[in-house]
Amino acid sequence: MSQHEHKAAAPAAVHVAILTVSDTRTEATDTSGRAIRAVLEDAGHVVTTSAIVPDDPDAVTAFVLDQLETATQVVITTGGTGITSRDSTYEAIDALLEKRLEGFGELFRMLSYHDIGPAAMMSRACAGLARGKVVIALPGSEGAVRLAMTKLVVPELRHLVQQASK
Repeated sequence: MSQHEHKAAAPAAVHVAILTVSDTRTEATDTSGRAIRAVLEDAGHVVTTSAIVPDDPDAVTAFVLDQLETATQVVITTGGTGITSRDSTYEAIDALLEKRLEGFGELFRMLSYHDIGPAAMMSRACAGLARGKVVIALPGSEGAVRLAMTKLVVPELRHLVQQASK
């Protein structure tokens, strides 16, 4: 089956949970979480739930595991993918992934390099599959989120879900 045929068989709308990982963000200041929601909804997808948890791997793991038990097809996190001592989203997500989409992080860092230069190497954005569902970890900056969502996630989201469900 060609890529075009795969995409034609993909769902029209995807159900997505959004998690913001931050010690400082609140609903009022969570511009990255709102950006993810806006881009998804503009593309016709459904946000099933959203939450904010502290930079704590157990909190991240608990949220993702809860979502894997629901009808949600994709979990997208924002925040905690850098290299500071509190950044632990990558470790939490990586431990859950059964299949990794190495190309996602590579492409994201390549695109980011064009925007921010060599600092892009500090991003540990990643994606993969856990229990047949797509899990994507994005940086916390709104600019990075918009870049990833518009250039990588939304253009391929329906196809990702279609392939993950096989």
